[in-house]
Amino acid sequence: MTKHVFIVPGIILAYALVEPSLDGAAVLTIALGFASAILIASANYIINEWLDREFDAFHPEKSKRTAVNKQLRAPVVYASYAACAALGLLLAWWVGPVFAAVVIVFWLSGIVYNVKPFRSKDKSYFDVLSESLNNPIRLMLGWAMIDQQTLAPLSLLVAYWMGGAFLMAAKRLSEYREIAATAGVGVLHRYRRSFRFYTERSLTLSCFLYAMLCTSLLAVFLIKYRIEYALAFPLIVALFVHYLRLSLGSGSVAQKPEKLFRERRLMMLSGATTATLLSLTFIDVPMLESLTVPYLITIDPAP
Repeated sequence: MTKHVFIVPGIILAYALVEPSLDGAAVLTIALGFASAILIASANYIINEWLDREFDAFHPEKSKRTAVNKQLRAPVVYASYAACAALGLLLAWWVGPVFAAVVIVFWLSGIVYNVKPFRSKDKSYFDVLSESLNNPIRLMLGWAMIDQQTLAPLSLLVAYWMGGAFLMAAKRLSEYREIAATAGVGVLHRYRRSFRFYTERSLTLSCFLYAMLCTSLLAVFLIKYRIEYALAFPLIVALFVHYLRLSLGSGSVAQKPEKLFRERRLMMLSGATTATLLSLTFIDVPMLESLTVPYLITIDPAP
């Protein structure tokens, strides 16, 4: 459930950029939307844990999961999966057609990531890009809760995607360093096939690539839609730096994104960034407009 915090910016930005008229029904729509998203994510996690149980046995933390340690009944597992998916899709249709379409993509992304013959999690780099696709999907879910007539800006969606790719690559970098140093690279390869083609160097470089792509596209969005957001850019960059630092530490929380809220400094920095963006949504800074206007220097010809 904690990962669904990525839905919130979609709600805020849709309200700030589209400026829809909100009434009492909007609260119910948002509540149903969150319930639908959580149910679909739960369905994806059920099938994830079930199909990964043989591989998770090699992971120092995931080996403690229920599916690894207990003999679960397949009919019960698949019935739980179907129930969560069906109820999530049903609630999505009540929210609206655009939201429902995004929820269907959210559900299908879990199948592509976990189920053969797709199982993108076993393919190097595709595993990161397919898993992080949930980020722009969640952003669009938040947007569609507020407005069913438009789509979020493409620059923002791709920036969100690359931001998620940075988080997932940092997670794998942390896992690689931790498991390779303790259990050995062989165990890492048995845990996940994609690690057979990764190295610590390639994962570190991919983190830099995704971070640069994210910040570049984010700059396009911030400057195009509201120049005041540019003032928050140093805080956004600081978030990337701090998260990369976390991923390089021993026993890093980057390996468990659902527990990031326990990292106090990261939460303080995230809170400061969010508060700054919220403030800049309503505060105009006229002098910043000069940054978007060409400034030409006229040189008088020599006499």
